[in-house]
Amino acid sequence: MAGGMVVSYGGRHYDGDINAFVVVTCLVAATGGLIFGYDLGISGGVTSMEPFLKKFFPSVYKKMRDETGRENEYCKFDSQLLTLFTSSLYLAALAASFSASAITRSYGRKTSMLVGGVVFFVGSLLNGAATNMEMLIIGRLLLGIGVGFANQSVPLYLSEMAPPKIRGALNIAFQMAITIGILVANFVNYGTAQIKGGWGWRISLGLAAVPAAILTVGALFLPDTPNSLLERGHPEEAKEMLQKVRGTSNVDEEFQDLIEASEAAKKIEHPWRNIMSPRYRPQLAICVLVPFFQQLTGINVIMFYAPVLFKTLGFGDNASLMSSAITGVVNVLATVVSIVSVDKFGRRVLFLEGGSQMVICQVAVAIMIALNFGLSGEGSMTKAEADLLLVLICGYVAAFAWPWGPLGWLVPSEICPLEIRSAGQAINVSVNMLFTFLIAQAFLSMLCRLKFGLFFFFATFVVIMTLFIYVFLPETKNVPIEEMNRVWKGHWFWSKYIPDEAVIRDHQSDKSEVTSETV
Repeated sequence: MAGGMVVSYGGRHYDGDINAFVVVTCLVAATGGLIFGYDLGISGGVTSMEPFLKKFFPSVYKKMRDETGRENEYCKFDSQLLTLFTSSLYLAALAASFSASAITRSYGRKTSMLVGGVVFFVGSLLNGAATNMEMLIIGRLLLGIGVGFANQSVPLYLSEMAPPKIRGALNIAFQMAITIGILVANFVNYGTAQIKGGWGWRISLGLAAVPAAILTVGALFLPDTPNSLLERGHPEEAKEMLQKVRGTSNVDEEFQDLIEASEAAKKIEHPWRNIMSPRYRPQLAICVLVPFFQQLTGINVIMFYAPVLFKTLGFGDNASLMSSAITGVVNVLATVVSIVSVDKFGRRVLFLEGGSQMVICQVAVAIMIALNFGLSGEGSMTKAEADLLLVLICGYVAAFAWPWGPLGWLVPSEICPLEIRSAGQAINVSVNMLFTFLIAQAFLSMLCRLKFGLFFFFATFVVIMTLFIYVFLPETKNVPIEEMNRVWKGHWFWSKYIPDEAVIRDHQSDKSEVTSETV
């Protein structure tokens, strides 16, 4: 796969090819998303399997099997220890992301990916062989460390290795790998639940070692990025790698820009202090509120606990797992929609359409559950009603997957200039992981207490966040990073924070800002 292309940065043009080497290396690196996605999909299915609950969470198993009517149906899975099994991973990922950042910077992106793959592999084996709660939670913590390292290094590797012309597509390959991991996990759970003897959950948890092995072996053979080599003091190797990934020896001009951008980045000593200044108030608000709202959509109700939720609503064991697999298929297909439409229709259109669709689906789901199960959770659905409920949940998943899934990561990353980019990305990741942990930990208790009102709760936040996007997020489609201050300056609210000289400076420094995008 090779074809002549011109790479352009702020009016400067560089020769280069889209070649098989760079595409393959980026796709191998993107498999880091599989470990995150597989775990997202596997944990909810496993926690709905009776043999797993009987062994590790007997109190939950007893409540689930209770036929006396004393236990409210909404509360049968309510256990802080059970939710800790899921949520502990994201707390570990949050903590690991800080050390992962230092290792990624000092030892290279591929080293960080390798560490993530190895640690996740060990955690997978520990979970699959677990005989007590201690082994189970330690395994989950190791999985979280692996996810933290992979999520830190893989997107950075892709952005540095991919040619600008296809950088967006290759970056979304990471998100696509996450959705594929979720889908595969859903079908694995459906298959292992059929195994006689009650040990299928071990296969579900242990098979997480497969995507970990793919990432680990891939990382061993991946080259380091030109940026990383240059950052660590290997200019000759960096230039050779740049020639290889661009498919041409004529890289002198681009390489010089990489050197200048790297030197400029090293001079930035206080990105955290910078992002707190008034002139960066728009970026700070977006980097905090977008990941916050992303989790308050309630999507992880489906991603983590779909089988548990479906069983609570009266689906049988197999039906609940298959329904989860169907939502996984919808998730993958909707992510494809995002890939082909985000640069055509823009960010705001997808955000606003997705928010509106989520509200409609969530309110409809809440009403159906209220009419069929009331406050006690006692009741049933006809097959037609169950099918309609599944359609509504799939509509909700799709409405999240084409805007808030990928764009929740894309928008914060593209609005931050070089001097605050590291701080902005760290805030984005930290807020995302923190609220992923909180929602995962609180969901089953919220379901017990709020019952069908839980969906009204999340729908309220979707309304708020959709209004936030409508009022406060300008369109950033096709806007170069060096021109982003012009967008904020033209906004009715954010304009008061952007000094006039920032817009003038950006206009005069196209080269330095745009080339910094490769660092």
